[in-house]
Amino acid sequence: MRTLVVRLDSMGDVLLAGPAVRAMAATSDHVTMLCGPLGREAAELLPGVDEVLCWEAPWIAADPPPVDADEVDLLRKRLEAGLFDRAVILTSFHQSPLPTALVLRLAGIGRLAAVSTDYPGSLLDHRVRVEEDIPEPERALAVAIACGGRLPDGDDGRLAVRAGRAPNDLLAPYVVLHPGTSAPARAWPADGFRDLCRRLSALGIGVVVTGGPAERRLTAYVAGGRSTDLGGELALDELAGVLARAEAVVVANTGPAHLAAAVGTPVVSLYAPTISAERWAPYGVDRVLLGDQHAPCRDTRARECPVPGHPCLTSVTPEHVVNALGTLGVRPPDLVGRSR
Repeated sequence: MRTLVVRLDSMGDVLLAGPAVRAMAATSDHVTMLCGPLGREAAELLPGVDEVLCWEAPWIAADPPPVDADEVDLLRKRLEAGLFDRAVILTSFHQSPLPTALVLRLAGIGRLAAVSTDYPGSLLDHRVRVEEDIPEPERALAVAIACGGRLPDGDDGRLAVRAGRAPNDLLAPYVVLHPGTSAPARAWPADGFRDLCRRLSALGIGVVVTGGPAERRLTAYVAGGRSTDLGGELALDELAGVLARAEAVVVANTGPAHLAAAVGTPVVSLYAPTISAERWAPYGVDRVLLGDQHAPCRDTRARECPVPGHPCLTSVTPEHVVNALGTLGVRPPDLVGRSR
């Protein structure tokens, strides 16, 4: 049985597809994952994935390329050559699986499953229905089960990745601060992260600041010379390794929040309610959600904050975060010693 799993958006979306991938892998001889350029590194870390194909879909990408008939036909031919018996198309609630289903059907894939609000005609064999506000991993898993997948015995359905090694000179214990986001509307102010870093360092709590290559100035500002700055230095598997060794992670609603969940590390989630926390908050780990979930930006899906002053997250103070870390078991070294 050869299976194709499709998730065409970003890193966090691909990580949330992990339980569905494992369910398909448990009933397949080979699993290929088709993802977009932003999700490729994450797809390569998912247990159960044997091969990764990458294609930027004009009907999914946030900054979409034009539709090119030759590119679409090239994708069709690649998929046709894969001789897939079945495919699951994983999407968010606001995305249609039908353009992808058409390409897969033309590639000769005989059994297709997806959640679809729109009438699919003959494009889908399994039109899956789910509750409106369920976590994204459960939505994806429902599609996998409809297409014959099942989680293997002992698999609890949480997120999982194959993590790489953290840098050898990184001394635990520490808390990770990840200040960057893929959308400004989801960001906690950099000054808040910098003040938090200062407060944690003053308490004797180790701090590691992480970020991508384009976020080096941000991570340097947050670290302020008081903590370890790994901005731009880590591949995704290495970031997973750093997160796996952390006591907790402080991060907004962005891909590394899901990576932390995938390695089982508790999360303080600085969560702007532009998209539903019920669907998108870190899944399957201890977490504390901070931010006004009833702010005027709720459910707007805005990438730029539509409310002056960004109140949903500027209302969160560094002291709030320190207290949240405490509820997750992060304590200054002297308090840890006293509790023993």
